[in-house]
Amino acid sequence: MYQHMWKTGDNALLSVGKVVCIGRNYAEHAKELHNPIPDEPVLFLKPSTALVSADVPLLLRAPLAPIHYEAELSILIGKTLTNATAEQADDAIAGIGVALDLTRREAQSELKAKGLPWELAKAFDGSCVQSPFVPYQHDLAATEYGLDINGEARQRGDTALMMTPLLTLLSHVSQYFTLLPGDIVLTGTPKGVGQLNDGDELTLTLSGDVLAQCRCETSA
Repeated sequence: MYQHMWKTGDNALLSVGKVVCIGRNYAEHAKELHNPIPDEPVLFLKPSTALVSADVPLLLRAPLAPIHYEAELSILIGKTLTNATAEQADDAIAGIGVALDLTRREAQSELKAKGLPWELAKAFDGSCVQSPFVPYQHDLAATEYGLDINGEARQRGDTALMMTPLLTLLSHVSQYFTLLPGDIVLTGTPKGVGQLNDGDELTLTLSGDVLAQCRCETSA
């Protein structure tokens, strides 16, 4: 089921908006997919219909398989940002969480080879799995998060390893896309991406705390 409202870290409610995603913000992830290191952040969008909760079964639609996971720190926007400074971006964060940017990797490779947009591989319904958000403490300098699958660590991210710092990243995004309350920014994935399978048990963590758990189920 698609998300319609977000509860912020302060328990306020925001209507779900768009998702702005950042590609190749970790050098090791770019290397594992044999992608060049970009000169500036790579931006792409997911619609609101891509958003589903990480607290319910994760449906893997068989016609879209194989589907890969990319765990990312997610930022919930609480105030409008346009051409924002880093300081304004810091003031606009309503909460932080962990999301899965689901990707049809084979389809993405084919689209990239043809010079075509990535939407069919990245922006399909249910392609953004989002945990609950927790309060933002105005310190993202060294925030750690992770994804475990079937009890084994698969991805570990650390904001200190990002090529573009988070507040600088939000400022950069706002130069191109106005960020509205309820929008989410996915900030890039670390190395360790891979394929999801029916029956996989997923755990999303932030600073060592479990934010969400769900089980993968194949659907028609």
